[in-house]
Amino acid sequence: MLLELVQTVNTYLSDYILVFLLVGVGLWYTVRTRFVQVRCFGEGMRKLFGNLSLRGGSHEHGMSSFQALSTAIAAQVGTGNIVGSAGAILAGGPGAIFWMWVIAFFGMATIYAEATLAIQTRRKGGDGSYHGGPVYYITTAFPGPFGRFLAGFFAVAIILALGCMGCMVQSNSIGATFQTAFGVPSWMVGVVLVVICGFIFLGGIRRLAAVNEKLVPVMAVIFLLGAVAVLVLRARYIPETFGLIFRYAFQPQAIIGGSFGAALKTAVSQGAKRGLFSNEAGMGSTPHAHAQANVTDPHDQGVVAMVSVFIDTFVVLTLNALVIISTLYAGGGPLAEGYVGQAAAQLNSANLAQTAFGSVLGAGAGSAFVAVCLFFFAFSTILGWNLFGKLNVIYLFGQKGATVYTVVALAFIFLGTVTSNELVWALTDMFNFLMVIPNALALFALSGMVRRTTHGVGERLGGR
Repeated sequence: MLLELVQTVNTYLSDYILVFLLVGVGLWYTVRTRFVQVRCFGEGMRKLFGNLSLRGGSHEHGMSSFQALSTAIAAQVGTGNIVGSAGAILAGGPGAIFWMWVIAFFGMATIYAEATLAIQTRRKGGDGSYHGGPVYYITTAFPGPFGRFLAGFFAVAIILALGCMGCMVQSNSIGATFQTAFGVPSWMVGVVLVVICGFIFLGGIRRLAAVNEKLVPVMAVIFLLGAVAVLVLRARYIPETFGLIFRYAFQPQAIIGGSFGAALKTAVSQGAKRGLFSNEAGMGSTPHAHAQANVTDPHDQGVVAMVSVFIDTFVVLTLNALVIISTLYAGGGPLAEGYVGQAAAQLNSANLAQTAFGSVLGAGAGSAFVAVCLFFFAFSTILGWNLFGKLNVIYLFGQKGATVYTVVALAFIFLGTVTSNELVWALTDMFNFLMVIPNALALFALSGMVRRTTHGVGERLGGR
């Protein structure tokens, strides 16, 4: 009964409210900032790769700009890139990837706004540490009881969605894929995860930043090499793959069935829902990482933040989608005619990527490769999400609540590897969606503050 209720709420949120809010905020900031994601994309790439270092050093307070970006990407690049994109393709057809691209393009402007506001509204504690994130710009946008209510609502939602149940979902994916690929009991994976995560959590922000700045580039390179190898071997199907994405973006009923209107709604909503879970633009999670950056100009961190959405969606997620579509749809693949027959019954979002990589690399190697990549992706997400949840626990209960939260979070991480609860996944989605509402309201209200940040930059760029 509860599961059905949560699923009904999720359907309504994802099909209607979520799509309009995400696209609306992204469109609003794209116009207000005069396409900052286009004008300043090169600047963001230069700031990122011009200061790229895997040895950012220990900072007494906060993080370097690259460490903040690595922590944000660590949270963004998770199961959503592998399992989420596969689920979107299964439910909405290859065309769902096109709508993910659309959401991500506008999301780059959204995350620019989130990062700049996180810097502008953050506060410095008595110990010199930074306190920043949506709860602070929500109360800036709406002073008084209403703002405090929205901030509290957001804080509770993110603690439950990411800090607790979200980490449970990530560890569940790690345990399941390792058991499938290597035969390692999932509970043993859970014990190892708890020990490693506990060590990092107890080291605070400095230890987490040091781990992420090394882990994120390594995991990205491993996945990119594997995906590119598969695509090289399937190179003759690449044009057809892109053709399927664009064709089924506007004719999804041809592959997923049903009426045109219902199929299109499914494709768009899957793109929006899974796009949010993947790049998190507009959800209000990654501003917590960007608020820790030791930068003085909010614009500098904003343009770097845009790169995180680009890497997450246009690089990692797209490569995974191209592998799946080029092997299972293009060239008369098992799903070329739609979801019929034995192949469709055996394939689901959890094993779709393993099947796709395995069709080229071999079943064993493909399964192992995806398991290793998913471990890195999901593990890094656990680290980032735990930090975001902890910062909101501190906002609600002070520093004394952080220790209790850490113990509870570790318990959820272990439980995720030994249980598979559909209700937990549904609740995680619901709280993810609910986070968007107060965050989006604040973003709309503070667009003038963001515009003032970009105004001078835009004039300089326009004069070149």
